[in-house]
Amino acid sequence: MTYSIVARNPATGEFGVGVASRFFAVGALVPHIRPGAAVATQAFVNPLWGAEGADRIAAGEAPDAVLADFIARDAGAPQRQWHAIDAQGHVAAHTGAACVDWAGQAAGEDVSVAGNMLAGPAVIAAALEAWTAAPELPMPDRLLAAMVAAEAAGGDKRGRQSAAIRVHDGEVYPRLDLRVDDHAAPLDELARLLAVARERFTLFSANMGRAAAFSGQTDRGPLDAALATLEAERAARGEASRSFASDPG
Repeated sequence: MTYSIVARNPATGEFGVGVASRFFAVGALVPHIRPGAAVATQAFVNPLWGAEGADRIAAGEAPDAVLADFIARDAGAPQRQWHAIDAQGHVAAHTGAACVDWAGQAAGEDVSVAGNMLAGPAVIAAALEAWTAAPELPMPDRLLAAMVAAEAAGGDKRGRQSAAIRVHDGEVYPRLDLRVDDHAAPLDELARLLAVARERFTLFSANMGRAAAFSGQTDRGPLDAALATLEAERAARGEASRSFASDPG
């Protein structure tokens, strides 16, 4: 019911998951990220494969060993699809024999793509090609580009409904977590949310507390100055905010 991409950027320490589906609120169940691990659990989804898998891989277990344990423990394993990447870029993936066609996965350096109920194998191939072709893009844009390419190749054969992007940069909380739960054009809406996030949120999130600096940035002055600069630059380009937020009135 879903196609997803899990990836890491060894240069920045970022891990990301992008996912799209003809299923409500896919971002609530599929993506799981911890410092050092990214996992997507899908098809006839078992969320425990995601939460437990991410925890164990982040703690140092090999993704293929975690996968073997899940297959042995879960009577529903033939209906599950799962893929993961660890801090060294090792990938493990499973597409159960009972997953609805077309279902499968492909991997490249520091990336894995998987899907089920797809229009065909071209969906996975297109996502992987788009990811590989755009190493210069920031992680969220690169994930979105891969999903857009997958959709252009046929995507989920049942249609479109929800999508999500989650990115961590080494912390237990996400640097960016965008979800579109029910929309006729979820990837278009995801792109709008990403643009809105960059108006204010991404600057703010970069200054939050971190494991190595618990307080984060406590002086609002530099942040307010940076936000004012962004707004001035946007105004100079004639760009209106893409946010739906309203002012008091």
